[in-house]
Amino acid sequence: MSEQTSQEPTMEEILASIRRIISEDEAPAEGAAAVPPEPEPAPVAAEAPLPIPEPEPESAPAAAFTPEPQEEDDDGDLELTQKVETHGDLDFVAADPEPAEAPAPPPPMFEAPEPAPAANLVSDHIAAAAAATFGQLSSSILMPAEGRTLEDVVREMLRPMLQQWLDTNLPGIVQEAVQAEVERIARGRVR
Repeated sequence: MSEQTSQEPTMEEILASIRRIISEDEAPAEGAAAVPPEPEPAPVAAEAPLPIPEPEPESAPAAAFTPEPQEEDDDGDLELTQKVETHGDLDFVAADPEPAEAPAPPPPMFEAPEPAPAANLVSDHIAAAAAATFGQLSSSILMPAEGRTLEDVVREMLRPMLQQWLDTNLPGIVQEAVQAEVERIARGRVR
């Protein structure tokens, strides 16, 4: 760990480097009025190390961790003055799908027990009357083979209902319309 920290710059050194770069960029813009670089801060005194607790004995000795030496390759590193180029949005990498497990065999099929004979909810003559009513309904709805359309059948079924409604309501509607027209004409002459 001490080898890595001796090679890597400290936070203060990084900040000082950034300040120098910024001041160099600002110096040509300001002309002769250049700001002197700030002095590097003094290193912080190390505090007294905390006591390390004794490790508990393990049942099996752990293999010692030795980090692999890393090659220093500056080609992939970006300097603070280099521009980072983006190539589209985020790339998503999907993990390989896990092989599907074989489906479990279906449970054995059991036959449902036959229900016990129940008493009829309605009497026989009521059931026959309901069946006859449904038969009449289905025969009245059947389309005749004469080439009539559904529209013709609906018109034929609605005609008696429309006649009954008109017989009941048409005289009142006509009377109200005539009375409203007479009042409108009478008001027009008064002016």
